[in-house]
Amino acid sequence: MADAPITQDVLTIPRKMPEGLVNLVGLTRPQMRDVLVAHGTPEKQAKMRVGQIWQWIYQWGVRDFAEMTNLSKVYRAALAETFVIEIPDVVSKQVSIDGTRKWLVRISGGHEVEVVYIPEEDRGTLCVSSQVGCTLTCSFCHTGTQKLVRNLTAAEIVGQVMMARDDLDEWPVPGAPKDETRLLSNIVLMGMGEPLYNFENVRDAMKICMDEEGIQLSRRRITLSTSGVVPEIERTANEIGCQLAVSFHATTDEVRNTLVPINKRWNIEALLDALKAYPRGRNSERITFEYVMLDGVNDTDEDAHRLVRLLEGIPAKVNLIPFNEWPGAPYKRSSNNRIRAFANIIYNAGYASPIRTPRGEDILAACGQLKSATERARKSRKEIAAEAGLG
Repeated sequence: MADAPITQDVLTIPRKMPEGLVNLVGLTRPQMRDVLVAHGTPEKQAKMRVGQIWQWIYQWGVRDFAEMTNLSKVYRAALAETFVIEIPDVVSKQVSIDGTRKWLVRISGGHEVEVVYIPEEDRGTLCVSSQVGCTLTCSFCHTGTQKLVRNLTAAEIVGQVMMARDDLDEWPVPGAPKDETRLLSNIVLMGMGEPLYNFENVRDAMKICMDEEGIQLSRRRITLSTSGVVPEIERTANEIGCQLAVSFHATTDEVRNTLVPINKRWNIEALLDALKAYPRGRNSERITFEYVMLDGVNDTDEDAHRLVRLLEGIPAKVNLIPFNEWPGAPYKRSSNNRIRAFANIIYNAGYASPIRTPRGEDILAACGQLKSATERARKSRKEIAAEAGLG
């Protein structure tokens, strides 16, 4: 299509280390083995050394080689001369009245991204960013009003998880009795950016999070949210194996083209075909359809019935998201009665249709509100509405 959005090639800029030190965070096991060997670790010892260092970094949260007591003092000193264990810096932290935490973290180049932790009774979910800004320009999303700057590296993605565990004081102590309670029990790739436009770095970071000798999160506790990058959906199942969520938000191409412009490239039919073929699309692992409720835009009974018809043949649940307003937003939240009526139609058709409770709204940490302070555009409501095609 001539008017389809073209996704630019996006740079992924690794963090520059002082004096050329190599950051071990974010490397896969084979990559870590290669850099250790390249810097003097004997090949015969390399696999064992990777296992030891990996455990210190990702299971115990240790950042100082001197504390890695099952390595010789000479080897620890040699590691410290060549390598570093470094994660993004926390610039600021806000805590909502509902306990939600939002951190602004700084990465290479002085760029900043936001990370959100949502505590609930039975879980603690970390919302992780994959890009600085976003390429998608979804008109209801605050992050989408910020231009895409670059992809995050695997180190910067898994570093957000490590930073949150630091702040939650959740690293286990070597030798202490094992505690199965996890404050950070789930990860959702729903922060800033489209994860599937940064596939390799997201994949490598999540493999570290799922590693049994590292952060040890089950693949079922990681959910990747995409706006519909159709060619990468099958790869997600095969190479990551996590749960899948889709930012759907509309039941006709006309409306979705405005709300989620990537629809001009891969329309609803193409997206649904990919989801029907999703290798992990089974009843035990339903695909989540995220649907933001916008007053007078996508919230009619007709939309609900159309959505039910579109879901046919896909093991699915529908997360209804009351629109989280942000300064200058061109939309309004659907009324509670309208959202409940919409949910009932979906539920009566046999699909779970929970209504998400907005969290962290007072600190702009709710879904669709993330936008880093350094990149925050000072746009008027009129400018944003014009960009959304509503002017």
